[in-house]
Formats: sequence, C-alpha cells, structure tokens
Amino acid sequence: MAPVALAFAVLDAADGRAADLGVVLAARTLPLLALLLLGGAVADRLPRRTVLLATHLGAGLSQGAAAVLLLTGHYALGPFAALEFLNGALTAFGSPALLGVLPELVPPGRLRPANALLGMAANGSKLLGPPLAGLLVAGAGPGWAVALDALGYLPAACLLACLPAGRTAATAAATAPTGLGRELREGWTVLRRTRWIWWTTWSCCATNLLLVGPWQVLGPRLAGPALWGVLLSARGAGLLLASTAAYRLAPRRLLATGQLAGLLLPFPLLALGRHAPAPWLLAAAFGSGLGLALSATAWDTSLQEHLPNGVLSRVSANADVLSYLAIPLGQLACAPLTARLGAPALATAAALAQGSLTLLPLLSPAVRRLPHGGPGTAAATAR
Repeated sequence: MAPVALAFAVLDAADGRAADLGVVLAARTLPLLALLLLGGAVADRLPRRTVLLATHLGAGLSQGAAAVLLLTGHYALGPFAALEFLNGALTAFGSPALLGVLPELVPPGRLRPANALLGMAANGSKLLGPPLAGLLVAGAGPGWAVALDALGYLPAACLLACLPAGRTAATAAATAPTGLGRELREGWTVLRRTRWIWWTTWSCCATNLLLVGPWQVLGPRLAGPALWGVLLSARGAGLLLASTAAYRLAPRRLLATGQLAGLLLPFPLLALGRHAPAPWLLAAAFGSGLGLALSATAWDTSLQEHLPNGVLSRVSANADVLSYLAIPLGQLACAPLTARLGAPALATAAALAQGSLTLLPLLSPAVRRLPHGGPGTAAATAR
C-alpha cells in the first residue's frame, strides 16, 4: 500500500507539485543505499529478532507521524522528507536482519520452502495492496491510507516478538570480528572471494541496470495507462504462482535453476519494444513474474544454505548495494538513449542484452554445480 498512498498523499498535500514527490522518494532511497552495509554489520553483530523489533516499531512511529502531518493539514516538505529519510534508514537495518534470521528459525532442509512461504506473503501483498490503497485514497483520502500502513507495523512487531530469541547478544559478539571496519571489510571479502556469489551479484546488477529503469520509464509510455495496469497485475499473478510452486520444487542445482528462470525477465520489455499484441504482452508479463520469484527464492536460499550465519547479513547487504546502485543509473540513462534510439529500439536492445548477461554466470562451474541443501561455508563454496 505504501508507495501508492505516499505518492498521492504528497501530491495532494503539495498541490500537485511533482518536485515534492521526487524529494520525498529520494529522501527514502538515499539512506537505504548509504546505510545498508552498516545495517548488515549490525544484523550480524546483534540478535536479529531485536533488530527487527526495533526497526518495525521505529517505522510504525515514523510513518504514524507522517500520517498525523497529513491528517491535521500540517504537511511541510522538510519534516515529511525527514520522516521518510528515517523510514529508509530503518529499512537498511531491517532487510539484512530478515534474511539472516530465517536460518535461526528453520532447519537447513526447510529453507527453500520457508523462503517460498515468505515470497507468497510478500507477492500476495504486492497484488492486493495497491488496489486497496487506491480504494482508500479515493474513498477516505491518502492520509488515512498512510495511517493504515503505519498501523500495520504494530501487529508485525507483535508477531516478531513471538519468535525464538535466536542468537544472544553475547553469542553474536563472540562470533563477530572485533571492530566495525573489520566486519564491513569481511562482508565484502567473502562476497568477492566466493565465486558463485560474485558472478550472480553482477548478473543481478546488470538486470537492474538494463531492465528496471527501462521497464519503469519506457513501460508506461509504450503500453499506455490502461494496459500498463493490467500488465502489472499479470506480473503480480506470476510472482504469486511461482512462490507457491517454489514451495514444492526442489531442483538439485537450485542456484543454476534460478539463474535460468531469470531468462523470463526481459520478455515483457522485449514484447513492448516489438509492439506485440496484448495477449502476448500479458503472457510475457506473467512469465516475468514467474522468473523473478523463482530466481529470488533460489538466491536467498543459496545464501542461507552455504554461508556461515555470522556473516550472512553482511554479504547480502554488500550484494544488495551493488545491485541497487544500478537502478538509478538505468533510470537516468533512459532519457538520452530514448532520444537517440527511440523507445521501441531501446526496449528491444535492453531486453536482449539482459538475457545474454543472465546466461554469463552459468559459465562458472561454481554457479552451475552449487548443490541445493548441502552444507557449506564461504571457503568451501569459493572453490
């Protein structure tokens, strides 16, 4: 719900000024990128349940304060952007902790089904949340939609409080290297030396550079408003179905299977670039959702199965930073490249390039042969 509600809330309170919305969105994104590495180090150092509780309660309070500003008519860009900056910072600490807490809760053989269940919940919310937010915005106003989003953090925090304690602070501190700088360097070192992580991370970076920006910038322009909404719904349905299938599927080479599933991602952009009929566009969007969910489940599960728990959050944070940094680069490059090549040609070229780069990591034996479900460490899987 939050992205839809936030966009309409700011536009409504700022009398339609798009510049305010850009500032608010940037204020949320910048701390996420800047603090994600620190968030990974904190999640490896402290009990992850504690980190998740603190970030959820903090996000509920900050989003609640944003709703109060909107509902009382006291919106101002500075305070509102500061609250969204805080929300972005809290996400930077919560995301690595969420990935790292799962191996503390379920045995190694159940990590894939557990990740699939998390994917079902997340993708189901992506399918239902935007329409619900639209109804609330239209019926009650965007401020109430933001308020409901804020209230959602409280039951989430209560559920997190019911989790087992996991590592104690003493255990986490004993297994962590001394010094924050050394911890940050260790996360980067493990990523760089573990070949399957290194190659897959750069493949994800290429996907974000070549697909996310063109899809977000060129997609609405090439599809038109009515078809664009239907395409997003078809993609969401594919995400949900693939998460359900991932609960049962257990390929021997999970990471390689996920990498192959990534070949489905560029088809909607390619279909838009080639002016494909609407049924083909819907099928491509549905397939893209399938590929995205399967590749995400394979990636998360592989990290959790083959990395020591004490370094898991830091390595995932490093990989996320490399991947996320490519998104604004791709978005910024769209306008000049579109002016030079045209939107259909750029969409086609970006889709074909992404498909080729998705196959590149499979040239590495470390990616092709990584077993599903086997124990491993960073040193063992780097060979």
